[in-house]
Amino acid sequence: MTAPLRITIWNEGVHEVIQPEMLEYYPNGIHGALRDGLAENLPADSVISTAQLTDPEHGLSQEKLDATDVLLWWGHIAHDRVDGAVVERVHQRVMGGMGLVVLHSGHFSKIFIRLMGTTCSLAWRSDEGGERELVWNVNPSHPITAGIESPVVIDRQEMYGEYFDIPTPDDLVFISSFAGGEVFRSGVTFTRGKGRIFYFSPGDQDFPVYNHGTIRRILANAVEWARPTAAENSVPSVTNPAREWFTK
Repeated sequence: MTAPLRITIWNEGVHEVIQPEMLEYYPNGIHGALRDGLAENLPADSVISTAQLTDPEHGLSQEKLDATDVLLWWGHIAHDRVDGAVVERVHQRVMGGMGLVVLHSGHFSKIFIRLMGTTCSLAWRSDEGGERELVWNVNPSHPITAGIESPVVIDRQEMYGEYFDIPTPDDLVFISSFAGGEVFRSGVTFTRGKGRIFYFSPGDQDFPVYNHGTIRRILANAVEWARPTAAENSVPSVTNPAREWFTK
C-alpha cells in the first residue's frame, strides 16, 4: 500500500497583506487556493499543509521538511527575506529526494537559483488587465500532462517571455504563447540529486489563475510526478565518506 502523500505549500504571504483586493478571488490566500486545488485532485488521504514567510523558521523546520514528500514554492517580492539556513535545509532535502514544484515568480527564489546555478532571469510584461496566455502541451506522454487539453486557455495573465536563463531542462512539458506574440518555456523539469523539480509559470497574484480547473489538475499531476520513492526520500549525509578516507 502506498503511503499517504505529504505536501507542504510555501507562500511568502506578503501580497495578501499589502494587496487586500486579491482576497476577492483568493479569500484564503494563494496558499489556500493551491491547497484547495490539490485537495480536489489528489487522493483523499493526502496530507496537505501550508507555511509562510512569517512563521517560525518560515514554517520549514527540519522536522517539517523531513515529513514532506513534495514542497510547492510561491514567492515574489520577499525573496531576499528568506533565511539562508532555510534555503540550505530545503536544498539538502531536494538532493535527498524531496520533490519541489516552483511556481511563477519563484523562478527568482534563492532555492531555485541555487538548484539551477544560473540567473533564472526572464522577460516579463504586466498590464493592468493582463493578457491571454495559451499553455501548449508539447509532451503529451509525460505524467504531468495526463488528461490535459492543449492549449490551456488563461484569459488574463502576466506575460513571461524568453530568454529564460535556466539550464537545458530534462523535459520540456509546456510552452506558452501570449497575445503580444511572446513565447515562454512555461513548464520544465529537472533532477538534482535524487529530487525531482518542476517549474510552472502560470499563476500571478493579480489574476485568479490558481482557480482554473486545468491549472489545478496540472499541479496535482506535478505533485504526483515529483513524489519520491521510499528509497529516494532520505536526507543525504553532509560529509563525504570518500573525502574522509583520503584524508585519514
